Amino acid sequence: MAKAEIIIKSIDELKLMRESALLVSKTLGEIAKIIGPGVTTQQINDLGDAFIRDHGAYPAFLGMYDFPKSLCISPNEQVVHGIPNDKPLQEGDIVSVDCGVYMNGFYGDHAYSFKIGEVSPEVEKLLKVTKESLYAGIRQFKKGNRLGDICHAIQIYNEKEGYGVVRELCGHGLGRDMHEEPQVPNYGRRGTGKVLKDGMVLAIEPMINMGTKRVKFHKDGWTVTSKDNSYSAHFEHDVTMIDGKPRLLSTFQYIYDALGIESDEEKEFLFDDAFVD
Repeated sequence: MAKAEIIIKSIDELKLMRESALLVSKTLGEIAKIIGPGVTTQQINDLGDAFIRDHGAYPAFLGMYDFPKSLCISPNEQVVHGIPNDKPLQEGDIVSVDCGVYMNGFYGDHAYSFKIGEVSPEVEKLLKVTKESLYAGIRQFKKGNRLGDICHAIQIYNEKEGYGVVRELCGHGLGRDMHEEPQVPNYGRRGTGKVLKDGMVLAIEPMINMGTKRVKFHKDGWTVTSKDNSYSAHFEHDVTMIDGKPRLLSTFQYIYDALGIESDEEKEFLFDDAFVD
């Protein structure tokens, strides 16, 4: 069977995809307003589900491959695909919230790892480095580069800090399907893989463990944890290339507005600056 080809999007399609991605961003911003000690992951799931539906979209993860909830919510040692439940979050936890929507005929899909109250300096560093590695990878999504350049940048950024870069899970292409070609691992060799081109859309998502890179797949068919139960961080953006440069379809700004965080980390990747209407 021939391998599926990478689907290039037009500017008009990218504008629609940005609307889908931004609804995910706004949903994560709403979640940021309530997340904290004592809140359950089920409450977060219910808020996200209602917010997405109220905006005329569908929670993409619900029922996808039979997933039972609308958001993947993964505390502490859970890497990804955590199933929301009624256990309250506690001070010092971290929790990654991965959200997807289907709107305008396209999917949006990105994730953010939240602190629950005060966390230890070691956990604070894990979150900082993992998010910085996301942007290190995004910077390589440019004309003349190959997919492996993105993957390698994420890998070395984390491994220089001694963190475990998960191998069994990866990012992916995004569009009219949630999972399109190509797969985007968080490790790889520079100068290898597909040539990066304008109109590609990638969901780039470092999944980084404080300890071992090894993971455990649980019997519920979904939950993935670090093998040594060390904390795991997960950050994800939807990114395209326009005129040879990376441009964000998603944003963390709604989260930062809710949490009172000032940041200019996305300034160099702004989609609005990529073209003139």
